[in-house]
Amino acid sequence: MELTALGYIGVRSKRLEEWESYATELLGMQRADCGAGVRAFRMDDRRQRLVVTDDGPEGLAFLGWEVADAAALDRLAARLEAHGTQVRHGERRLADERHVTGLIIFHDPSGNRLEAFYGPAVATSPFVPGRPISGFVTGPLGMGHAVLHVENAEALLPFYRDVLGFAVSDYGFSPYTLYFFHINGRHHSFAMVGTGRSGLHHFMVELGSLDDVGQGYDLAGLQEGRVAYTLGRHTNDHMTSFYTHPPADFFIEYGWAGRVIDPKTWVPHETFDGPSLWGHERLYMEPEPRARLREMRLAAAARGVRAANPNCAWLDAAIVTAE
Repeated sequence: MELTALGYIGVRSKRLEEWESYATELLGMQRADCGAGVRAFRMDDRRQRLVVTDDGPEGLAFLGWEVADAAALDRLAARLEAHGTQVRHGERRLADERHVTGLIIFHDPSGNRLEAFYGPAVATSPFVPGRPISGFVTGPLGMGHAVLHVENAEALLPFYRDVLGFAVSDYGFSPYTLYFFHINGRHHSFAMVGTGRSGLHHFMVELGSLDDVGQGYDLAGLQEGRVAYTLGRHTNDHMTSFYTHPPADFFIEYGWAGRVIDPKTWVPHETFDGPSLWGHERLYMEPEPRARLREMRLAAAARGVRAANPNCAWLDAAIVTAE
């Protein structure tokens, strides 16, 4: 299939000044374009990765998925149309705004706007982070991952898996339906959470150092109500991260050391241990669902569930022996 990585994300918000300080001073992104009604941010050598505009209702504006070239874009457009999805080719003005050579626009069955593009523009100047960080993990893995709230995850499976070509990484049904998908070595570039809602749940950016994340956690803790999930580690992609409330009604995950898989040999499977091995206390939740997720973490801990350590196999073996 044609999609290779999550290339960019667009969100809508009236709070552009807050986004500018949040994205640069906390996340460490670099401000790129700054015009009337728009703020764009860099994470690497690309001209932009995150775009915030003040037009339309608050929330997700679009997800931009990268393909290799014009031929791949045409193949994707033809397959979408063959399955009854309306496709529009982006005009030159829109391609210039996205800093890409060409793109198409379409919507998933729930109405989320998706874009596919090729030929991303590279900046002429080096990336300069908004605060001292080692940098973001991007390149062939893309800018991170995006997770959508959906009313019915199973109903959307044929579109994302069979039409767009996302490969299932894993899935779970407790405490809610979750499907995770990969298109490259990143454990998941996309996921759906069957919460019965619609819209963006969160997007994730990955840092090159645990200290980047820890220092960000300290900075977020200084701002009242900024931390949404405490520091923790996920069961499936092994990401050590915390989540914040940006100036919007969704979350942003700030993580380190996400799992890299081999798509050729990966076998999709059901997971049973809940979303987190430890931490990730959902500070925004009501007591009952928050306690239910905590019990799942404690149950996993009682069974000795842990992520494999790719850098220290002998330690994993020693722990298993000791147990």
